[in-house]
Amino acid sequence: MGKIRKTAAVTLAAALALAGCSSDSGTSTKNAGTGGAKDDKSPITFTMFAVDPNTNYENMQSPVGKKITELTGVTLKIDYPVGDPKQKIALMAASGEYPDLIFAKNDSNLIVDAGGFIDLVPLIEEHGPNLKKLYGDYLKRLKWSTKDPSIYFLGSFGVNEVQWEPKDGFQLQHQVVKELGFPQLKTLQDYENAIKTFKEKHPTIDGKPTIGLSLLADDWRIAQSVTNPALFATGGSDDGEWYIDEKTMKPVLHITRPEEKEYFRWLNHMNDVGLLDPESFVQKYDQYKAKISSGRVLAIIDSKWQYREAEQSLLQAGKPELTYGMYPITLNEKYKNKNFQSTGYSAGWGIGISKDCKDPVRAIKFLDWLASDEAQILNNWGIEGVHYTIENGKRVISKEEMEKRVKDPQYGKKTGIGVYGYPFPEYGFGVKDPSGQTYKVDSPEQIIEKYSDIEKEVLSKYNAKMWMDLYPKVSDFPVKPYGAAYQINIPQDTDGAIILQKCLELMRKRVPEAILAKPEKFDEVWDSFQSELERAGVKKLEAQFEELLKERIKLWNS
Repeated sequence: MGKIRKTAAVTLAAALALAGCSSDSGTSTKNAGTGGAKDDKSPITFTMFAVDPNTNYENMQSPVGKKITELTGVTLKIDYPVGDPKQKIALMAASGEYPDLIFAKNDSNLIVDAGGFIDLVPLIEEHGPNLKKLYGDYLKRLKWSTKDPSIYFLGSFGVNEVQWEPKDGFQLQHQVVKELGFPQLKTLQDYENAIKTFKEKHPTIDGKPTIGLSLLADDWRIAQSVTNPALFATGGSDDGEWYIDEKTMKPVLHITRPEEKEYFRWLNHMNDVGLLDPESFVQKYDQYKAKISSGRVLAIIDSKWQYREAEQSLLQAGKPELTYGMYPITLNEKYKNKNFQSTGYSAGWGIGISKDCKDPVRAIKFLDWLASDEAQILNNWGIEGVHYTIENGKRVISKEEMEKRVKDPQYGKKTGIGVYGYPFPEYGFGVKDPSGQTYKVDSPEQIIEKYSDIEKEVLSKYNAKMWMDLYPKVSDFPVKPYGAAYQINIPQDTDGAIILQKCLELMRKRVPEAILAKPEKFDEVWDSFQSELERAGVKKLEAQFEELLKERIKLWNS
């Protein structure tokens, strides 16, 4: 969802302008036809800008990519950002030159304010039967605001998704918990004890120094591994930079909460006693993944999608015991981990069609086809006879093919499976197609089947069948009436956008500084950081965001 860059900061900076759409067929909007995407299979290339890099993108040269082009005539040319995507998005808005399709996430407001997106409502009404079926009653959540009911982009998260696996957590290697006799793992103290005990017994792994806990602070990824976990460990739900009080719906920038100060005091302590990787705040993402792949990192705190490739490398190397379990660790037993709290359907960002697209009808038909049963099965299961077979009317993946899916980090790139899911329109995990099978391959049974033997052993010792069994249940919490707060756009021409940017810059500098400080200096550094946030205008930012939150709740629940 894949999870994902979650800041609403806005930076206006120069970058190269993106080209507009190109068409090999010369098909115009007027003569594009009114049938499904397959009515016109003449070759057409749509350019697209997407803020989330996809390491599996294969230029539509995989079997699934080629099949999509064969069925629709469409080729996608996707541009992913090298540096800060806000720079390209800002220049697009300033120059007025756009690619066909744009996935801008929290910077979509820049494109909307500049008039860069077209309203999709008429196109969906005339050419979007699959989209209407997919989103159903959630179509109203795609509206921009109560004042502007236009739909500028299609929601990118799986519709009606059932969550079966934790998305974020505190990871610990299976070998650690097994050797220590499967200790209680509920609090930060439990977590620390396990890391410390194992590291003392095994100062090296494969001849290299054992690393206790490694974090990732590379650019925006600091939120996933360093700052957001403070929110999760102190009873907060995943709302990006925000903590929302469930009773009052009052938001605060979560890094200002006193509870989180104590989480960072614990990280400061972990650094002081030598259990924190000293390279945590200087290593790049590739270095971090390589370090995990070496098997010598006992613990990480991260989102699953960030370290999945490294785990696949370990599985491919025949070292499942060096992969990780996910535990709902909290500051103390007073707090509940809200990983499974439901957001309802989060529709705050997605793919839009730009005003420069030469054939918006063909574009919406393609997006509508991607929402069809045919495309959903192709994107998730692959090609019949190649990646799965039909037995007794059911899709079946062979043991050999499933092993490739689980262990090969390049599986998506080689096959194209999963490449054209997120951020395109898609059904969520657990949603069934007309045959009674799920659109996505994963089901509780499939997930359990894919677990390694040591993973199953660890779970059984904790009286669980799946990792979700260790976490508080979805029914323990109310459904969030606003979805996910990180999807609420702060208009870029407001004080709030500027203040948030200042706050995030302070956070990226001061949080590592506080963690690496001498313990006796921690309070001084932290309190100084909080004072800087106050001077930057954090209260004014929170007041503005509260109004935006109220607007979202009204739009989605009226």
